[in-house]
Amino acid sequence: MLDLEFAELTDPGLSRDHNEDYIGHVLPASPEQVHTQGWLFAVADGVGGQEQGEVASRLAIETVLDGFRRIPKGIMHVSLLPRLVQEANHVVVDQGNASPNHPGARYSDPGGAIIPGGTQMASTLVLCALRFDSAVVSHVGDSRCYLARNGSLTSLTHDHTMVDEQVRLGLISKSEAATAVNRHILTRCLGTELFVAADTITVNIMPGDLLLLCSDGLHGYVSDADIQKILVSTPNLDHVAASLLAAANATGGYDNVSLQLIRVRSVERMGLYRGRPYRLL
Repeated sequence: MLDLEFAELTDPGLSRDHNEDYIGHVLPASPEQVHTQGWLFAVADGVGGQEQGEVASRLAIETVLDGFRRIPKGIMHVSLLPRLVQEANHVVVDQGNASPNHPGARYSDPGGAIIPGGTQMASTLVLCALRFDSAVVSHVGDSRCYLARNGSLTSLTHDHTMVDEQVRLGLISKSEAATAVNRHILTRCLGTELFVAADTITVNIMPGDLLLLCSDGLHGYVSDADIQKILVSTPNLDHVAASLLAAANATGGYDNVSLQLIRVRSVERMGLYRGRPYRLL
């Protein structure tokens, strides 16, 4: 049976007076739910004027958690998660349109994400659902999911930002992107359009794997190499989470920081036949 342990932290940083990040999770309440529902972890980073970013991120997380709790038995995570992202987008769009200050100008956070004009609030969102021997990751924006395995750290997501698209097109290098003035401009997030396309992938997981979900308050200020060093510094996930937060704040604490760590203790190997899972011996 799939068995996990996890730790999570969210912190406003050293220079913000409020936290526009929001995190949440759904844990199976019984062995039956381990098979029929699984686990869900979620991180959102809100953007908006007049503290609307924290409203957007909270609404996004609450919507996906509620939707995940109500899933029918046996529904595939790979089809569920993009639907939950879209439901969260609808809620954020509706709330933004209902704001008395709509339409808004172009909002940004100092050192944080920038969203297009004409929207009152927005949020990034990254989800990770786990069941049997797989993890499904779905995201919009620049909040990330990493996989640490056998001393190697791999990003399972790519940022929906202007500079990341330029890197993929070969127009600029990764080192140039790290210092580009437009590196925080989002090209995709919740709240800006009636429909948002979430990128979704499925990865097989193994005992000992460590998954990290985080906002750009972590990965924007702490390098992947330093994140990897901290991940292997101690087996205690609470200590790892505290060390990652301390590393982000040590660079100045300019942004909110949120992270979730999920370690895979054991998995249940499964196959699929006509869309139905079966246990592999």
